[in-house]
Amino acid sequence: MRGIPVALLHAVTFKSLNIPKRTAPLFSALSPTHSLFTPSTALQKSTIPKPTKNHNKVTSFSSSSSSSSSCAMEDDGEWVLVRSPAEKDLWTPSLVEEEESSRPLKVAFSGPAKHWTDAIPIGNGRLGAMVWGGVASETLQLNEDTLWTGNPGNYTNPKAPEVLTEVRKLVDDGKYVEATEAAVELSGEASAVYQPLGDINLEFGDSHLKYDEETYSRELDLDTATARIQYSVGDVEYTREHFSSYPNQVIVTKISASKPGSLSFTVSLDSKLQHNSNVNGNNQIILQGSCPGNPNGILFSAVLDLQISDGSGAIHVLDDNKLRVEDSDWAVLLLVASSSFDGPFTKPSDSKRDPTSESLTALNSIRNFSYSDLYAHHLDNYQNLFHRVSLQLSKSSKNNLGDKTLEAKKRMTNLNIKGSDDAFISTADRVKSFKTDEDPSFVELLFQYGRYLLISCSRVGTQVANLQGIWSKDLYPPWDGAQHLNINLQMNYWPSLPCNLRECQEPLFDYTSSLSINGSKTAKVNYEASGWVVHQVSDIWAKTSPDRGQAVWALWPMGGAWICTHPWEHFTYTMDKDFLKNKAYPLLEGCTSFLLDWLIEGRGGYLETNPSTSPEHMFIAPDGKQASVSYSSTMDISIIQEVFSAILSAAEILGKTQDALVGKVREAQSRLPPTKIAKDGSIMEWAQDFEDPDVHHRHVSHLFGLYPGHTITVEKTPDLSKAVDYTLVKRGEEGPGWSTTWKTALWARLHNSQHAYRMVKHLIDLVDPDHESDFEGGLYSNLFTAHPPFQIDANFGFSAAVAEMLVQSTVKDLYFLPALPRDKWANGCVKGLKARGGVTVNICWKEGDLHEAGLWSKDHNTTKILHYSGTTVIANISSGRIYTFNRQLKCLRTTYL
Repeated sequence: MRGIPVALLHAVTFKSLNIPKRTAPLFSALSPTHSLFTPSTALQKSTIPKPTKNHNKVTSFSSSSSSSSSCAMEDDGEWVLVRSPAEKDLWTPSLVEEEESSRPLKVAFSGPAKHWTDAIPIGNGRLGAMVWGGVASETLQLNEDTLWTGNPGNYTNPKAPEVLTEVRKLVDDGKYVEATEAAVELSGEASAVYQPLGDINLEFGDSHLKYDEETYSRELDLDTATARIQYSVGDVEYTREHFSSYPNQVIVTKISASKPGSLSFTVSLDSKLQHNSNVNGNNQIILQGSCPGNPNGILFSAVLDLQISDGSGAIHVLDDNKLRVEDSDWAVLLLVASSSFDGPFTKPSDSKRDPTSESLTALNSIRNFSYSDLYAHHLDNYQNLFHRVSLQLSKSSKNNLGDKTLEAKKRMTNLNIKGSDDAFISTADRVKSFKTDEDPSFVELLFQYGRYLLISCSRVGTQVANLQGIWSKDLYPPWDGAQHLNINLQMNYWPSLPCNLRECQEPLFDYTSSLSINGSKTAKVNYEASGWVVHQVSDIWAKTSPDRGQAVWALWPMGGAWICTHPWEHFTYTMDKDFLKNKAYPLLEGCTSFLLDWLIEGRGGYLETNPSTSPEHMFIAPDGKQASVSYSSTMDISIIQEVFSAILSAAEILGKTQDALVGKVREAQSRLPPTKIAKDGSIMEWAQDFEDPDVHHRHVSHLFGLYPGHTITVEKTPDLSKAVDYTLVKRGEEGPGWSTTWKTALWARLHNSQHAYRMVKHLIDLVDPDHESDFEGGLYSNLFTAHPPFQIDANFGFSAAVAEMLVQSTVKDLYFLPALPRDKWANGCVKGLKARGGVTVNICWKEGDLHEAGLWSKDHNTTKILHYSGTTVIANISSGRIYTFNRQLKCLRTTYL
């Protein structure tokens, strides 16, 4: 069966591998004889040419039909491999010229990286690398998602109940400054710290210093999740390709030269952590080390395997810790890594895992795969996720006749052509020029970049994405690289559902399950409450106690409740009752139990939270001093409302409406204080209309009810929506990247396309790494978003916000183009977005007006109320059919999936 990758014949499913949930590393589940490759490709009868396979080329396969993949035979009796159609290609509008569907999505650079934020990120959810693209010397800085300091902790404080009583009394007496000071005694210990794995160092020698700078190119191809570097030295062109494979759990690098026998270099491994490295045999380097711990930390191992072209070149061992390649045609480097981390409840000293043995076993499991095999597995797995969604945007055709030169230049940029003086434009230059050209194709790129990053840092079986995803170079990264639960961790997963990457959110659910276990101990001891609680910051050990430090950030017991809205949202998008019953509802029950106990009798017959803070923000108390602790902050109550509404809806679906807990929730929800409007017309952030010492504060916590919550809507609460509008104007546009993208989504929920677009434009500002302090928000040259410094949350927030501008939904309602900036994105198509109710949404528009929309539901029948430009229609959607609607929301045709 010519043309079939070896792994296809041995492919196994995740179920057969028994991949564990997030409590243990993905790597521990790998069998020596199995990869994680489960193909979306299949053998199919076709008349396409038979594929060829060698070490230098991987043939792409495609299908022009929408039929499912199957086995079939060519005329000469041989089987061939054909890829199933991408989800984004299942619907095509009629009579509309789409933008070029083949336009590459690439992040392009004009030279090697000078700063870490110039490097290219690649990852498979667990293993990440930053590719610098140096010429004479190259570095791949490595991360593995289980490398953290510390050990499982005791997240309880037996003294907390006494302090809690004191703080509540001070709040009741209106002594907010004193309560803020006393609440410090409720704080806990600092979180653990995310650690870097190490570096792959490549030395090509002084001869490469003479490379032709005009021939240099470095790019990240989002379509293939591949980093590529090319340059010429004399008459020899050198090419490096890097990707991080999820199905085979390996970082792969191929280095090749256009002229036989022209490739020579030295490779070594290094780490900032305590470590040692040595050559194993004649073609492997083993790096072994440990993270800081007390007394023992997590152990880790990385193994680099080196293969070169047959019949040419040689490998030599240098100093027992380096490998030297001489006069080869090409070389392939495979990097695998593992750690002794065995879940958040096992001390490193008690772990039975052997990282070196596991790494060597992993290499052995892929030793029969060629580079083409590995790349085919990688592409199949990655593109099955990435190709679900497409976005094409363009300006009005009525007024862009003068932009033809610009458009041609952009196309050349996308094709990465450097054939003329100014044909090539780096992505950094595109960021700079956006303030004037407002190129819609750059929005496409940044939107898809967020999806790429989520696929690359959060996959089934990996750890949850942290503050920097999985990419970090420092032993002491900003804010410890830890999971922050007062916006950042949640924003990491905002695009997972609307942007059709639901599997990427699974690490969050497994992490939440671990938090619920530790959080039940914290709730019981610290607050004498049932259920489970999580505060503002956590780590790989599922820390649930308050952070160390001031109450303004540390004392915030709503982190678990906010996280608990995500499993419910997962159900609303997927309508998966088994998930609701077995995963979401148990988490909601425990979270709700804590919230019911945390609420106490308050003023005016309402239930209240006391103590209460609005994340990281102070107010001016009546005595003129600043304080952070009071009662019933708007965000507290908004999150509780959201959780209570979720469990009541879930109970109705699961037939649990008569449960005692559900009855308590109904009673408590009716006694929650309402969201209030301040005397200046803004949303009140605290229960009292305190003076705000920083009206431009970065957090917009009190607007949670609008987004990501659902208690404030344009249709049902117009007065509150108007107050939110004023609040956003009052807050201003300045702020870190995550604040900018949150505001973008908020403006979108208000159906305010003008302000939503202003925030899109505000984010697209090139940050100078040498002068970070001069910036608020913005983008680095590799399109990482800035606080500054780098935080990955805004990359994800951007993708979610753009999706929100194009599609909004409830389980019953579906809104087309609710915040489309018609003068900026006059023409476009988006395909493959998801809406609540289990519906896939595809929309094309022309000159700012809806042209056609395509809807389908794969698994169940549903009824949706469609909304567009004042028109409302009820649509019955049967599973397995595609429905196409026109501007008047009239169904034009139906076809089968």
